[in-house]
Amino acid sequence: MALLAALLCVSSYISIQLPFSAVPITAQTLVINMIALLLKPRKAGITVTVWILLGLVGLPVFSGGKGGFGVLAGATGGYIIGYLVAAILISLLKGNKNKIIRNTGSVLIGIPIIYAIGVPWLKVVLNLGWPAAFTTGLLPFIAGDIIKCIASVYICKPLYRIVNAADDQVRLSAKKS
Repeated sequence: MALLAALLCVSSYISIQLPFSAVPITAQTLVINMIALLLKPRKAGITVTVWILLGLVGLPVFSGGKGGFGVLAGATGGYIIGYLVAAILISLLKGNKNKIIRNTGSVLIGIPIIYAIGVPWLKVVLNLGWPAAFTTGLLPFIAGDIIKCIASVYICKPLYRIVNAADDQVRLSAKKS
């Protein structure tokens, strides 16, 4: 969990600011998908919550190396909350199996949750109309997010066994003590 939280922090620095949008392109959605596909729902939620809390106390873990409550209350705050909801939902949808089709379906259902929370938040915070909110907070990101969804499924397929084997080892050693 800690490694995935750290990876989420690092992914925030892979950020491209679009000149027409308050929302940057980041690697965060790729990592959110990975967290959801590799961890059970509770652990996925804890991992993303730790990242959010690190950002809230001012550490520069949000997109572009930002931190603090102002980021969460700002234009991209809805996307940050959406990450938490999506990570838990994707993890629930994928279940306990590591199947390409199910994982792909899970991330393709989960990613719109981020937009469902992020776009209305963006609209309210920036006082935009719906067309402007969709044009700046949704449309430019769809193709890249589909690519990140598919990439996360194929990255996590071999990692799933390793992550869960390590988790089983921790559980076994805790029972022995």
